[in-house]
Amino acid sequence: METFESKPEESSAPELANEGKAEKPRRQETAWETLRSLLIVLVGVFCIRTFVAEATVIPTGSMEQTILVGDHVFLNKLLYGPHLPYTSLRLPVLKGIHRQEIVAFRYPSNPSVMFVKRVIGVGGDVVKIQNKEVFVNGRPLDEPYVQYQFSTMLPLRDDFPPTPSLLETLPAAWGLDPTWARQMPSFIRNDGLHVPPGYLFVMGDNRDNSLDSRFWGFVPLENVVGEPLFVYWSYDAPSKDWTAENLMSRLKFDLSIVWNFFTRTRWSRTGRTF
Repeated sequence: METFESKPEESSAPELANEGKAEKPRRQETAWETLRSLLIVLVGVFCIRTFVAEATVIPTGSMEQTILVGDHVFLNKLLYGPHLPYTSLRLPVLKGIHRQEIVAFRYPSNPSVMFVKRVIGVGGDVVKIQNKEVFVNGRPLDEPYVQYQFSTMLPLRDDFPPTPSLLETLPAAWGLDPTWARQMPSFIRNDGLHVPPGYLFVMGDNRDNSLDSRFWGFVPLENVVGEPLFVYWSYDAPSKDWTAENLMSRLKFDLSIVWNFFTRTRWSRTGRTF
């Protein structure tokens, strides 16, 4: 008769031993560690904003239809040698500026204001405008991006540069900067306006509604901050809302954005490049 040996039951001693051990409490993060992590994040954001990329909003229609009022864009700052904060030093320039590129720069008359325009002439170029058509170094510039709003012709805006005698009669109400009006004749020759080395001649794509180098002069290369990369958000609102300086007007506009965020956001422009 066969006998069957019963298998001994597996010992549960390890489980019992584990049950007797208390779980080790997790170490709480100290205040210094929390502060250090926050500082690292802030320094990282500061470095990215200073040297790599910066967000800005386009508040006026001078670049329509390429860039619309209310387009929020990221600027690539690394290419053009960003400034080291609180110094006059700059990182090495990685890319030269060429004609017909779009650049963001600090307005020469008020460096706290950022402008975005298209480069028409670089140092050494000769710029001339006849009947709204732009010529650079005697050749017409192919400009499929340009928009015109009016058929009327105006000196300075549509025929540039004006003769020195005509320049003296142009009203300041047209947006002509008095300092530029005095300086301009020294750059005018029979073939057009000569752009000096180290400077740019810029214009908006919306030619009939753009205050640019025609009205206030050249842009120093050192004022260039970067170039727009892409639109990360676009909100449909008039220029007067984006440029409002009154606190109550700003608060009212901010509340309207919250209320109309989904209906007035231009979703199709998200991710658009230039």
